[in-house]
Amino acid sequence: MKPVGLVAIDAEMARQGADALASFRAAAGVAKRVADSLRRTGRLVMFGMGASQAVNRAVEPLYRDLGLDAVALAMSEQLGMGLPLDGRTVLVASQSGESAEVVRWLATARGGEAFGMTLDADSTLARELPSLVGAGGVEVAFAATRSLTVTFALHLAVLAELGADPAPALATMAGTGAVDVSTGVARLAGAAAIVVSGRRLQGVAEAAALGLCELARLPAFALEGGQLRHGPMEMLGPDIGVLLMRCDEPGADLVAGMAGAARDAGARVVMLDASGQPPVEGVTGIALPRAGGMAAILTMLPTMQRLMLDFAASRVADVGTPRRSSKITRIE
Repeated sequence: MKPVGLVAIDAEMARQGADALASFRAAAGVAKRVADSLRRTGRLVMFGMGASQAVNRAVEPLYRDLGLDAVALAMSEQLGMGLPLDGRTVLVASQSGESAEVVRWLATARGGEAFGMTLDADSTLARELPSLVGAGGVEVAFAATRSLTVTFALHLAVLAELGADPAPALATMAGTGAVDVSTGVARLAGAAAIVVSGRRLQGVAEAAALGLCELARLPAFALEGGQLRHGPMEMLGPDIGVLLMRCDEPGADLVAGMAGAARDAGARVVMLDASGQPPVEGVTGIALPRAGGMAAILTMLPTMQRLMLDFAASRVADVGTPRRSSKITRIE
């Protein structure tokens, strides 16, 4: 029998594509307001915590591609080491709209032309700021899955208002979902810790590392590919798993180089690969349709989620039931 927590996560994932499409369609009004603000300011700051901040990190390069000065900063950092917000458009992401840091910022330290992104239309965030609200209500299962996909769809609505072509990403939302990940689960089995890394997909890597910590209860952390090269390679060996993410991107060859180096160090290497390039010899590759940009993110998400969940379920009897955390973090 499946653990209750895993059943809840599976239920969230089963409807994430439909909810994402509905979110994109419903977001046009507020998305236009956000886009109009961005055209005025030319500068975007995105705040969030946990998985919401991973989404922000993933879309940073997409806004920069459109000529915007875009940066993602954890809300906790903003509260303690604040970035000046005058003349900037601010997007605050929180799937619950009730994270402790977000609520404190709303009460004490606002600035810029601010908008929210949430899954709860009745939340503090949605009440305080004009907000893009995802379809389907709040995510109830522990560890972010559907909330990631829906929040990406809300960003897609803004990007489309700014002139990006949403068609490839929308087609991916309506697709069939995850591919078989059993080879990846088998390759990572027995790892004492996992490092997740990407280049353009580093934000997705950060979401995966967080989910692995929450669900598999082992050390898992995300290092952008260049940062992984600068010293942390020393930790690699047979007891370390390395999960790499590659898409159709200028740095695809750099991800391949990292895969080979991690393999040569004896690490257990798995690559989720939407690059369309040849596989790396000796690396467990999970091939996905070739994609870049938001389409690559949404192509990779269901497979990343499935890998994360199946790996966690192979290690943890009560996967999806938190011991030390809660779905909504109300304490700083």
